[in-house]
Amino acid sequence: MRLIEQIALGESKTLEFKQELPENKKIAKTVISFSNTAGGKLIIGVDDDRNIVGIEEENIFELQDKIASIIYDNCTPNIIPEIYTVNCEGKLLLVVEVFRGNLLPYYLKSEGKNQGTYIRVGASNRKAEYENILELERQKRNIGFDEEVNYEIEFESLDLTPLYESFKSVGKTLDEKKLENLKLIKKESNKTYATNALLIILGAFSHTSVKCARFKGVTMDMFIDKKEYQSDIFSNLENTQNFILNHINLKGEIKALQRTDTYEIPLVALREALINAFIHRDYTNSGRDIKVGIYDDIVNIVSPGSFPNTITKEDIENGRSETRNKVLANIFKELGLIEQWGSGIKRIKNLCLESDLKEPMIEEKNDFVDVEFYRPQDIKMDEYERISPEMNDCERLRTITNDYERLTIEEKTILIYILDNQKITRKEAVELTGLQNTKVYEILKTLVEDKKILKRCGSGRSTYYKVAK
Repeated sequence: MRLIEQIALGESKTLEFKQELPENKKIAKTVISFSNTAGGKLIIGVDDDRNIVGIEEENIFELQDKIASIIYDNCTPNIIPEIYTVNCEGKLLLVVEVFRGNLLPYYLKSEGKNQGTYIRVGASNRKAEYENILELERQKRNIGFDEEVNYEIEFESLDLTPLYESFKSVGKTLDEKKLENLKLIKKESNKTYATNALLIILGAFSHTSVKCARFKGVTMDMFIDKKEYQSDIFSNLENTQNFILNHINLKGEIKALQRTDTYEIPLVALREALINAFIHRDYTNSGRDIKVGIYDDIVNIVSPGSFPNTITKEDIENGRSETRNKVLANIFKELGLIEQWGSGIKRIKNLCLESDLKEPMIEEKNDFVDVEFYRPQDIKMDEYERISPEMNDCERLRTITNDYERLTIEEKTILIYILDNQKITRKEAVELTGLQNTKVYEILKTLVEDKKILKRCGSGRSTYYKVAK
């Protein structure tokens, strides 16, 4: 992807903009955050609204030397970025490209490891908590939290029945030797200890529960049903799946004199998303659990923990596989719950598109992963008027576009706001929809360039959108 295209998408886990050279410590924090996470680019000469303003060319070499010195003097272990210039739209940009390091964790010399370690969360630099530093040190040793031995819970107190039954159900046996080979137990000084993976599988930690809710309408104001599942990981998976299926629609079709019943969202796609939530979540965060919310318009699955530090959303969509919990993933593979490494996201999206559904949203939002399946919204005109007879927004929208049926819920929301208020800014659209800035930018761009319903007015911070005709 060209640099100008990256800038158009906005700041992210791997991209940060500065209009001019920031103070020394801010540069160091950004470079450290990129080194501890997935790498990234600090681009100098771009303002907060993604406008390319450029930098002065006169002292460009002095500026490069200054940045290199700031990084060398403030960061440890030593970080060596690539610092170069790019001519973009006739203006000069300075790019500081940082690669993920292998001497984790990186931190500010002046503050020390415990206080000066920073990580990239979303589009911001965040001071690492003690648990984050431990995780970075595990990554340096190339082991995961689930591989570590747990010395606090006695192995003899555990009931392994759910694990034995799961293996038996697929025709496989499980003995002590195999438990050790699968890194579920470890022997030290003639004593057997459980690893964190075994405790997660058996539901021995309090934060391995799953909270499910069916809300009335499209907000969290009122719920119709809610359940919390705190059992072994296999029971939690099945119970969560059944909760979802009990609250979405089932349609019947007759083909060749045979009736077939299918769910409005493909079952395989839902199950794949749930499995991803269970095996890829961050189990080091003991304060949160998986949450599933069902609304009139979406099914939402939220899993604690961002994507693994070494990869981005684009990497995952391209089929790259990077597993945070390798032991858990291997157990699910042994049981046939995972078919092929790296194919899950693409399969989820393709299954929904093949069912004439809108492509599901799979986003990294700060330190959690958010999956939204869009439910069918085939509402006829008279039904819409019956829901909202006092406004009849459907008819109002038809006056500005002949493409009403293909508008998304977010697009309708934005357009109705403009019809009521004459115009909208990107900031107002973000607050109105509750979506990320980057997603709102894409929606507005589509309404302007592709659907030609809106036009962009003003520039910079004064930019706003209004109806094109």
